[in-house]
Amino acid sequence: MGTIKRNFSNNVTPTGKFDSADLTGTIPATNVADASLTNVTSVPASVGDLVQKVASDPSPASAGDVWYNTTSNALKSLVASQAWSSGSPLITARYDLAGAGTQTNGLAFGGSTFPGPAISSAEEYNGSGWSLGGNLGTARYGLAGAGTQTAGLGFGGYVSPGGNRNLTEEYDGTSWTAGGTLGTARRYLAGAGIQTAGLGFGGFSTTNSNATEEYDGSSWTAGGNLSTARNGLSGAGIQTAGLAISGGLSPGTTVLSSTEEYDGSAWTAGGNVNTAVRLGSGTGTQTSALKFGGGSPPLTGSTESYDGTSWTTSPATLATARANLGGSGANNTAALAFGGASPPITGVTEEYNVSTNVITAAAWSSGGNLNTARIHNRGVGPQTAAVSFSGYINVDPGALNTGSNSTEEYDGATWTSLNNLNTARGVSGKAGAGPTSAVCFAGQTGTGTFSNATEEWNGSTWTSVNNFPEVNSSLFSGGTESAAFSAGGYVAPVANQVDTTKHYDGTTWSVVPATISSIRGQGGSGGTQTAGIIFNGTSNTTITQEYDGSTWTTGGNMIVGRREPGASGTQTAMLGYSGYNPGVITSTELYDGTSWITQPNMTTGRIGPGQGMGGSTSALGAGGYIPGTGNVGTTEEFTGETSAINIVEITTS
Repeated sequence: MGTIKRNFSNNVTPTGKFDSADLTGTIPATNVADASLTNVTSVPASVGDLVQKVASDPSPASAGDVWYNTTSNALKSLVASQAWSSGSPLITARYDLAGAGTQTNGLAFGGSTFPGPAISSAEEYNGSGWSLGGNLGTARYGLAGAGTQTAGLGFGGYVSPGGNRNLTEEYDGTSWTAGGTLGTARRYLAGAGIQTAGLGFGGFSTTNSNATEEYDGSSWTAGGNLSTARNGLSGAGIQTAGLAISGGLSPGTTVLSSTEEYDGSAWTAGGNVNTAVRLGSGTGTQTSALKFGGGSPPLTGSTESYDGTSWTTSPATLATARANLGGSGANNTAALAFGGASPPITGVTEEYNVSTNVITAAAWSSGGNLNTARIHNRGVGPQTAAVSFSGYINVDPGALNTGSNSTEEYDGATWTSLNNLNTARGVSGKAGAGPTSAVCFAGQTGTGTFSNATEEWNGSTWTSVNNFPEVNSSLFSGGTESAAFSAGGYVAPVANQVDTTKHYDGTTWSVVPATISSIRGQGGSGGTQTAGIIFNGTSNTTITQEYDGSTWTTGGNMIVGRREPGASGTQTAMLGYSGYNPGVITSTELYDGTSWITQPNMTTGRIGPGQGMGGSTSALGAGGYIPGTGNVGTTEEFTGETSAINIVEITTS
């Protein structure tokens, strides 16, 4: 590579951090004894004399740091990059919605599912997924948002039939209450500021609007008009330092590149955007803003950053180009984009970061297929060393259910068939740490025939041990080989549901005085005998219950009711995925011990994928049933979001 030089002041120790604007010149002599030689220039040092030599990459490190790794014989640097990464999807896909808050505490509300009605629901983002919030008092779309997740502001919008609205609603993190009405009813306006000092500007009433209004927490008053009337513009900033970004004119397809800045009384011209759009999104402040998405047409994923003077196009673009989307964010280094129309209407969420970390989004990916395609199999163990057992081989309409005795082990890529169960069955109970420790109990051996058999797995063979207290199937279960629990389920001979709880101590089963509050089966479960969790089940319920070893208590409801889901994890970190309601569901949800949030969808939805394998950040969904296709051996691996520092090798160009 070429020679790199840097000017250093006298008595400054080189740090190994280089700026491209300061890579020329020579290095003055320093710390010399003869003062008369202070200004004598020495022979330039080579970059090798200035760069730290290390056997392994340093941690922590700062952006711009440079070092030489003597192990890999490479010159390296830590580099900040700009990138959008996938986030968990909205619960309800929508467009023409409003947003508020930050990247890790976002708020989405209102919008439309066209051709469906306007939407009233709000959703809250915690940096990982979306959960349900309180509903707006009046469902509408094309409204503006401002404020935070716990002090939000929604105003304006459109209702069909009914037309433009001047309504304002305030959000406290739980529910919406009515606020003061706008002076001008309009849609496709922009918002900025906070709940007690909001700013609304532009939009469309009967014509394009230049009206600006200021909110004090109870009422709106007129502010200085925009220089150019427009609608579908984006907003950023606060009431006394606002930013109006791009937008367009209706009727027609004219889009505007101009930006205007507000000082609390009047608008003045700011720097023009590089890509003019209508119905994009804006976030941040007047001197640190971000604009993204929209259409000119065509739809774009372009992203631009504003420093208070000029706009710079980012090398990062939205993965899904779309308009009519929502956004939230505090500055131009971290933002959240959600919903919109691409088309079709979408619930896609993306996160923007300027960071020295490379973020890999959570996702499901394909794994190796089971050797025996089946539904309602159970399993234990981590994602890369899981054991799957039992299940049904045949569940085609009108056919007899046939229990499976198959046992297979996964190494992270391939399933290997092992010794069979002694009793073939499906929808059994399961417990154990795996892959050399498991318990399989109860279950259904065929159509209308149930089992009470219990078997223990030692990594090689199954051994029959003391029977379960009743013939039961579709029960909830969890725990270890020496401390298992079961709850609920269906008992023979008439498949009645029960609410009882049983414990296993590694030798015998006992009935304990703890009952689940809702009699049901066919749900998801996991955890331990003293920290168990059950969710979903009969009648597509959303109920979640937690167990402490003696008592069941109600937890947070799931977002989507379903039965026959997959399940992986613990009481405070549980993943529930796919299932039936009616029709196959692809959605995934994560429980943190209090509430459920969205996670990336499974690629292939199915009924009754395996339960018990992996954890909430490394789950394994294997097998299941797809109507019209039958049983499948399809395996998907879930990996949670990861982050790694962006270290690059410096090479010659």
